[in-house]
Amino acid sequence: MAAPTMPLAGAAARRFEERLGDPEHADTVFNHARVAAADEAEAFPDEICAELDRLGLPAHYVPAAYGGELRGFDTLVQVLRTVAGRDLTTAVGHAKTFLGSASVWARVPRDEADTAQARRLAGTVLAGIPVCWALTEPGHGSDLMGGEVTAVRRDDGYRVDGTKWLINNATRAGVVCLLARTEAAGGPRGFTVVLADKRELPAEAYRCLPREATHGIRGADISGISFVDAPLPATALVGPRGSGLETVLRALQLTRTACTALSLGAADHALSLIRQYLAERELYGRRLADVPYLRRGVGRLHTMLFLAEAVTALVSRAVTAETQELSVLAPVAKAFVPTLTDQLIQGCGEQLGARAFLTGIPGYGRFQKIERDHRIVGIFDGSTPVNRHAVINQFPQLARGWSGGAAGVERLRPLARLSEPVPGLDPARIALTGRGGCLPLLGLAAAVAGVHAAGGPGAAAQALLTATDGVHADLAAYRPAPRDVDPAAYDLAQRFELCVAGASAVHLWLHNHDRAGDDPLWRDGLWLEAVLAWVLHRLGAGPEGTDVYERVFAALSPDRRPSILEAGETA
Repeated sequence: MAAPTMPLAGAAARRFEERLGDPEHADTVFNHARVAAADEAEAFPDEICAELDRLGLPAHYVPAAYGGELRGFDTLVQVLRTVAGRDLTTAVGHAKTFLGSASVWARVPRDEADTAQARRLAGTVLAGIPVCWALTEPGHGSDLMGGEVTAVRRDDGYRVDGTKWLINNATRAGVVCLLARTEAAGGPRGFTVVLADKRELPAEAYRCLPREATHGIRGADISGISFVDAPLPATALVGPRGSGLETVLRALQLTRTACTALSLGAADHALSLIRQYLAERELYGRRLADVPYLRRGVGRLHTMLFLAEAVTALVSRAVTAETQELSVLAPVAKAFVPTLTDQLIQGCGEQLGARAFLTGIPGYGRFQKIERDHRIVGIFDGSTPVNRHAVINQFPQLARGWSGGAAGVERLRPLARLSEPVPGLDPARIALTGRGGCLPLLGLAAAVAGVHAAGGPGAAAQALLTATDGVHADLAAYRPAPRDVDPAAYDLAQRFELCVAGASAVHLWLHNHDRAGDDPLWRDGLWLEAVLAWVLHRLGAGPEGTDVYERVFAALSPDRRPSILEAGETA
């Protein structure tokens, strides 16, 4: 039987956005007015989430092997981006089901029992029943090995006791995917992931804790759950007993990548308000869109969006095309994209001035919600320092890989060529550590030569290669401490992120510029020139020339949302 046709990520996202309807229209369920009202009341957007269920969003959380629509991971990211572009609270609340299910999707089934477990969970998700991921506990935060929730073996299965706290959808979820201590001594093999179906538990076996008030995502169900001698069958274990930390680390590679969708959606929303503001606002007898300083600033903000898109595109496609690369690429993306988006949103606030703080102005009142809501993205699924620490742990093999692991241009094609679908998810290819080197960087030298040959900004690309070589020299000189990490290592991890981000942009332009036609952002490598100027300045490898941002602003189309991914895929 022929494999089903896989839609390109952008096309699938556009179709889903069309089905969502006009967010300005009162008859559209997912409209701006309803979102604002829910935020003001600190109420969960139940009606909107029910509409997303009706439109089939849960199918994107389930791998095709189990009856869902999840094939290429880039499609999931772009569909979630459209949801986040309307409301981050809704996106965070609804997409948590994917995070709660990811532990099962990330495991390789050992036998028919594992397959049956995955199929049951798939049926739950497809039915629109929320699934939450319960990792954190009071007093432990990101210290997963300090967890005190226990799952003790009994003749009829397991008994779970303890409290999980600050869990998204702990109250709303029908199924709780939790990490439990299965060995009293704990340790790397002392924890197991288990599925607790609240619908099958005795009423006295668990208690949902009150929702916590939050600064952003006000309506989200950020609560907790306490278990008291809660009976679970042996089939509730996800993977072998003692494999919990490994399972969580495998799942995090998927969920951290998915988080980039939230940032892209927030950036889209904030930038749309900026473009509207500059087009309609006049000051001192002329439109703000005609003021050179503001034009350069907005061009710079869109350049930051293009860089976030480039990183997201390569990493989300790597989930299925180069899965073994995720141990490096996923934490890089999770640290870099939300941090960059926080900076972008802050820049948008500076452009809006007083309107960034007011809630009652039609349209612009949405900005303060975007700013509040997005702050959480850099915290969950591992904060920025946690993700940078994951990269720091791999400094030695990254340095060794750089010295002798060069990759050719064609090796990067599946990651960068947007017009070509990627394969489906194969969990057997998930690796906890890289084999050496970071693929986008190992392919940078060949790509720089390609940019030169194609008439792109070759000098800037060469400067990135030189800076990247210097960063790897610092990686090679780094000496890990037995306990405490040198604070300078986090700065080095941030510089490494910048190199990966710049390289992602180089590969994306090189593999798609031939399809972009006469798009002014792509012509002569304009967006790539701007992105590299931004990256090189932060690497200390060059000045940040503001003239290129003016040219980016001039190239923005008033007729469509700026996105280098759409141009590369559909041109």
